[in-house]
Amino acid sequence: MKRRDRKAWLMIMPVLLLVAFSALIPLMTVVNYSVQDSFGNNQFFWVGLEWFTDIINSERFHDALGKQFLFTFIILAIEIPLGIWVALHMPTKGLARSVCLVLMSLPLLIPWNVVGTIWQIFARTDIGLMGHSLTQLGVEFNYSQNAIDAWITIIIMDVWHWTSLVALLAYAGLQSIPQAYYQAARIDGASRWAVFRHIQLPKMRSVLLIAVLLRFMDSFMIYTEPFVVTGGGPGNSTTFLSLTTRRKRPCWSVPRARSGTSRAVWGSLAGIRMRAKSPGSRTPSELGKTARSWIVPVSEFTRLSM
Repeated sequence: MKRRDRKAWLMIMPVLLLVAFSALIPLMTVVNYSVQDSFGNNQFFWVGLEWFTDIINSERFHDALGKQFLFTFIILAIEIPLGIWVALHMPTKGLARSVCLVLMSLPLLIPWNVVGTIWQIFARTDIGLMGHSLTQLGVEFNYSQNAIDAWITIIIMDVWHWTSLVALLAYAGLQSIPQAYYQAARIDGASRWAVFRHIQLPKMRSVLLIAVLLRFMDSFMIYTEPFVVTGGGPGNSTTFLSLTTRRKRPCWSVPRARSGTSRAVWGSLAGIRMRAKSPGSRTPSELGKTARSWIVPVSEFTRLSM
């Protein structure tokens, strides 16, 4: 009978604890909050599946989810083939290789809000290079008023920002292919397409799967770039899932939202909503007549949400 070495579990235990601390505990916290509501002052009460019911019945959520899937499909259809093409044409040795790797890594080092600011200026028709050039060529381009132009701007921005990640992963997969495969292909007289189809693409399958998964997950977390460039507009044309989720959250649940005015407004709306949940024996007409009495003073909500 083969003896098992259980010391391996001790070696990976720190990693398991780190994953549990950084992933599982926050996940369970989110699940806990998803079945509760807050009235401010760190006080929560049970609401069950009410939030999930609201989301399922929300047309805005369905619209944002559809736009999110469309955006994800478009960027994957562009970035994966483009990243493979770039990786196939990158130098494999010498100083040019190092320079190319550094240049390809630069877009990944730029913070998301800076990327949004760069493309917001770059696409403007008055001072932006791209917007002004298109205007001079007779192309009517305005990402702040035209939904198609806004989509084009955000897609190009995302492709510019993240194609290098796919290219670097594909390049790493190409570098792991032994030279014996290429030598055998040359002996057999294989064409460039045959080498790519039967040697390079199968060997890149694992890294391309990682690239697809990373870009698929990251595309659902896109928030800062469209928020900075278009603010979700024009209208709601670029309001993706993350923007919709953010707009539906109370301000006191967001650490960055420290505005007393915002908290007071959301508190007033929450006061109306919570009073309406327990109307007692009053009829809808009576509820409408007493709506003013339901609004908790703004100063009180400001105090509670501090």
